[in-house]
Amino acid sequence: MLTRLILLGMLCWTQVLWGQWIHYPTPGLPRTKDGRPNLTAPVQRTADKKPDLSGVWTTILPPRQVPVPNPAEPTFLNMENFLAPGSSMQMLPPALALYQEHRRVSGANRPSEKCLPHGIPDAMVIPGAPTKIVQMPGLTLILYEEFARFRQIFTDGRPFPEDLNPAWLGSSLGRWDGDTLVVETAGLNDKTWLDDYGHPHSDALRTIERFHRVDVGHMDVEITFNDPKYYAKPWTTRMQFELMPDTDLIEDVCDNEKDNAHTIR
Repeated sequence: MLTRLILLGMLCWTQVLWGQWIHYPTPGLPRTKDGRPNLTAPVQRTADKKPDLSGVWTTILPPRQVPVPNPAEPTFLNMENFLAPGSSMQMLPPALALYQEHRRVSGANRPSEKCLPHGIPDAMVIPGAPTKIVQMPGLTLILYEEFARFRQIFTDGRPFPEDLNPAWLGSSLGRWDGDTLVVETAGLNDKTWLDDYGHPHSDALRTIERFHRVDVGHMDVEITFNDPKYYAKPWTTRMQFELMPDTDLIEDVCDNEKDNAHTIR
């Protein structure tokens, strides 16, 4: 399908750009005697003794677990492949109808085809598109290379806004539970997909993310989805990320989309 070829080409183009970046050593990163990044070193900590989540991260994709009609179909990210043990995704009829339509056309007309933003968690787990976390007192930023988007997680104790104006990435508040950053997000619109495979969500969605840096080079992220309009009960995914040392994000702006009009459905 034309859309698939275009998307794969975009991903390959992004990966080529990584190689063009100047390999500047990441300041403060632990290193072995030969100067290589020590990705198994203990987690570094901030001045307030919290684990420092800062860095450029990429998703570790699990093996495809959910069968597809055509095994040769490109591997679009599917949340069902990340389900935590004992968790199940039970779509209600409105969500199931949308999902089946997305699959009928093999994901054609996905929001990103029109240069629209990715949402949570899709923005952080795009294959070939890294994510940068910048941790500061009272605020943690997540910067997405894809479409040059950003997200603010406030950790200064503020409440949610009284008027949760629906947004692509919602409003996020964070708190520490031991060495794990717990982030609750509300106020999401219903225009994004949960993954590139087509799982939808409503504007009632709330997410709880748990970020835990295992060591310098590895981070676990657990996400619980609670969407009573579209899913029968909350469900949870678990993902793993690895650090991309000695590199940084490159601007990626989608400003001249002309492909959707030629999509074959």
